[in-house]
Amino acid sequence: MSLTPRPEYPRPRFRRSAWANLNGEWAFAFDDKDEGLKHGWQGTTAQGLRSGSSPFDRRITVPYCYQAKLSGICERAFHDVVWYARTFKHSLSNDAERLLLHFGAVDYRATVWVNGVWVVSHEGGHTPFSADVTGTLLREGENVLIVRAEDPSQDVTIPRGKQYWREQSEGIFYTRTTGIWQTVWLEPVSRRRIETLRITPDVDAAAVDVEVCIEGHEPGLALRLLISREGEKVLDDRAELLSPILQRSLPLLAHGAAPDTPHLSEWPKPALWSPEHPNLYDLRLELLDVEGKVLDAVESYFGMRKVEARNGEVYLNNRPYYQRLVLDQGYFPDGLLTAPTDGDLRRDVELAKKMGFNGVRKHQKVEDPRWLYWADSLGLLVWGEMANAYQYSPGYVRRITAEWQEAIQRDYNHPCIVAWVPMNESWGVPELVTKPEQTEHLLTMYHLTRSLDHTRLVVSNDGWEHAVTDLCTIHDYRGVDALAESYSTPESSVAAEPAGRRIYVPGYGYRGEPILVTEFGGIAFDSGDEGWGYSTVANSEELLERYEALVSTLLESETVQGFCYTQLTDVEQEVNGLLTYDRRPKAELSRIREITARRRFG
Repeated sequence: MSLTPRPEYPRPRFRRSAWANLNGEWAFAFDDKDEGLKHGWQGTTAQGLRSGSSPFDRRITVPYCYQAKLSGICERAFHDVVWYARTFKHSLSNDAERLLLHFGAVDYRATVWVNGVWVVSHEGGHTPFSADVTGTLLREGENVLIVRAEDPSQDVTIPRGKQYWREQSEGIFYTRTTGIWQTVWLEPVSRRRIETLRITPDVDAAAVDVEVCIEGHEPGLALRLLISREGEKVLDDRAELLSPILQRSLPLLAHGAAPDTPHLSEWPKPALWSPEHPNLYDLRLELLDVEGKVLDAVESYFGMRKVEARNGEVYLNNRPYYQRLVLDQGYFPDGLLTAPTDGDLRRDVELAKKMGFNGVRKHQKVEDPRWLYWADSLGLLVWGEMANAYQYSPGYVRRITAEWQEAIQRDYNHPCIVAWVPMNESWGVPELVTKPEQTEHLLTMYHLTRSLDHTRLVVSNDGWEHAVTDLCTIHDYRGVDALAESYSTPESSVAAEPAGRRIYVPGYGYRGEPILVTEFGGIAFDSGDEGWGYSTVANSEELLERYEALVSTLLESETVQGFCYTQLTDVEQEVNGLLTYDRRPKAELSRIREITARRRFG
């Protein structure tokens, strides 16, 4: 077993061979009086850390937050300002090399220093950031990395998802995550390098559109793009870089056929990606200098798939596709938002598929890219959802729009993602009916998302009070009779108010979009303790009976085009998962699968 927690490469869609993982033991300190900056903690030296004379009086295991058991601290009290420190050694090989420092995610605001020099600040608890730290490195000895994280526990205008603003979790809200909760790593790169990659599949044209941005562009550079599948070359393309941005449409032809091959219609179509057949293409990018020397190389992958809504149905790869989703909170007993291992992330995808689900609505969390990698590789549809705030303010608008853009940019290339959910159940906009600025914000989030990604479906406000939306999604925890009555026709579906909320806000209405019930069920065992669910049963047999009754009712509806069951696992006091919090099935997986995957209309 590796001594470094979470040792795998953290960014699977943009991989370089050289990197150094900084996870593990760090020095740590609470700063409850917020005096660290005034007292110069950011200038702590390596000698100070070694001697024990620094203010960093604790040890923490990164990337687990201090509230988590795996951090070694496991304290649930409020500590809104925390500090991290560690040393690292690194010698650059030549003058052209640069050293990047990466953070997968730090909740909520982060400020970073190397050897007492500020290098980067970032706001947003779910998205990555990085800094070029080359100019701060010492020629000899240990470099000191300091991180200050600020996470205002009771500020309900911060996009925090299910993290509670009280010290003890209750109801649908869970323990907070403060500070570093995803991998920290170093990456040596060339001064001239590939900076970003954006991949857009075009199933109808049997091509893939690739956009590459180059850092340090200069005349004479070229980019080589190599595409292969299962070890067989599909395409080898080279382009001279006349500007820092290359946009290129690459035809996907079998057996390495050249782009000018005659009679293209006779060639096999690309292998398409779906949950049933998660075909992936490998992509290698090489940045070449004028003499053909490789300056930078990046490995990635993509899937050829298309998603759209038309005629009241969802289409995947130009065929109607019924979505059988499960709600997934992405919490773990010992790690909270951070999975203990990469294997735990893979296991969650595998368990969802074993229960017959073809997709997941990842709820109120921008998930670890490694989980998305396993969804890509194993075949699972994903609805990517933003962690919402609870109260509206101008500051909230600034925060959520900025972080949501970063989330879409980070995850755009994952073929598993077929829908974006910027808003859930009017969180952050609780007064849509009476406050016109909140309705405008709802519209803004929809159109902002579409402007960043026109290839996926966008849900206006999952649950109810939609404005303009690509899908009509409804949360309904009522019983079988109410479900059967409400979802018999589109008209009865959008007239329902299962939570006392209109399905559309005033001024907007149903326009023929596909209707899906995206929260229902929530069945819990009646354990007699403080745990809760939306309804309770006594044992596994009763769970299966009620689950079958609910799912069958939706499958028999000609109106409903998909569902999302609540939920995959228990989370803390919310014990309505099909699995316990530690992922033990509450009923036989094969029997759950028979119910979930049964054919529609019998």
